[in-house]
Amino acid sequence: MNALKLSLAAFAASLALGGAANAQEESPVSFSFNVGAASDYVFRGFTQTLEDPQVYGGIDAAFGIGYAGVWASNVDFGDSTDFEFDLYAGVKPTLGPVSLDLAAIYYGYGGKPSGSGYAYWEFKAAGSVPAGPATLGVATYYSPDFFGVDEEAFYAELNSAFAIPETKFSLSGAVGHQSLDVSSDYWTWNAGVGFALTDNVSFDLRYHDTDVKGTTLADERVVIGVKAAF
Repeated sequence: MNALKLSLAAFAASLALGGAANAQEESPVSFSFNVGAASDYVFRGFTQTLEDPQVYGGIDAAFGIGYAGVWASNVDFGDSTDFEFDLYAGVKPTLGPVSLDLAAIYYGYGGKPSGSGYAYWEFKAAGSVPAGPATLGVATYYSPDFFGVDEEAFYAELNSAFAIPETKFSLSGAVGHQSLDVSSDYWTWNAGVGFALTDNVSFDLRYHDTDVKGTTLADERVVIGVKAAF
């Protein structure tokens, strides 16, 4: 494990401990922390670590229906880029039984080559509705200047999750379509099973695939991960 991965893990763990102590104080803003690891980092069907393991951590602040946060992970694009950091803020209003999520997300990359155009913004509009022990959702993402291409991009996804009654297991999956102005559009999908070891620690085993041809970066793969949230 390289120094970056160790630093990310130590940083997120220290924040989690600090957050637990501060949680006892009265405040209109609440904080949560997460740290995790996975056998691969897959984003919309593409490996972001050249099929190597991922270590990540994040901090979230919630205030009423609003929220904001930062998240970081190691990445490997085969060049000097070595980590990703995401900054995001949004609101989560409800409309009857529908939970909405409207947000802006900035994807930044440390060590990226000059002129790579990797950094970009996305704007998210998502909604979900309960259906018994299941949750059904739809999400859309628009970028005016997508990763590395300086052109518009649009991603739409249908997703669902199902908590198996009287167990610590859950099932979830998603089907998404990525539209790009400068290359072929593609479909991606995933399905997996989660296990809640405790209230704070969970595991996930997930299958990912796409219809992309001509690159092994979007081949089918199975990823196992663990996450701790406080």
